[in-house]
Amino acid sequence: MEVEFRVFEQHEFRVGEDEDGTFEGVACQYGKRDSYGTTFHPGVFRRGIDKGSYAYLFMHSPFDPIGTFRADEQSNLLHIAGRYDDTQAGRDKRAMARSGSARELSVGFVRTDLPDWKKLAEMADEDRDDVLNNIRSARLVEVSQITARMAAVPGSKLKTVRSALGALYSEAGEPTLAERLAEYDRERGRDSQVAYEVEQERKMLERQRRAAVLRLTTIGGA
Repeated sequence: MEVEFRVFEQHEFRVGEDEDGTFEGVACQYGKRDSYGTTFHPGVFRRGIDKGSYAYLFMHSPFDPIGTFRADEQSNLLHIAGRYDDTQAGRDKRAMARSGSARELSVGFVRTDLPDWKKLAEMADEDRDDVLNNIRSARLVEVSQITARMAAVPGSKLKTVRSALGALYSEAGEPTLAERLAEYDRERGRDSQVAYEVEQERKMLERQRRAAVLRLTTIGGA
């Protein structure tokens, strides 16, 4: 199971004025291309929404639930309505939503419209891009409240969170779909956008690792 995250810059998120801790908002918009180059299509969650409650998280951390919500798929969006937990964490995050410091929503989902990765790997670039960039069926996992402006830089939405929490949502040692496709393309000497993006992320993580080692070395030698 590979969980993906998306946050939409144009959204609605309202927190009740009363002390009952209610909220509602738009977790996903359909027909709009996001900064990852993907588009959710109407009916995407038609078979992927439970009738019961979902956990409402903070920054996609499964260890930091702050409430519950129910989801309702409408013609052009995924609407959610819920209530903050009457806990310190719930009250704090409600205050952050009302102040504006953390009032954006991000949806966590698993795609259910993708063919086997080997079949996807063998597609022509144009056909593969069409499949990857158009999300037509998915299963809702959770919705998170995130800090303001996490979506401010196109192409880097929630990158840090996705990298840090990725292992929590996948089997240990299992490569992601993007990594599988990139390896397949490299073995065949095929230039592809997927391979390029995976390589860029690998380089970024390596730079971060080296910077962390340098800081530790500097601190240790001080």
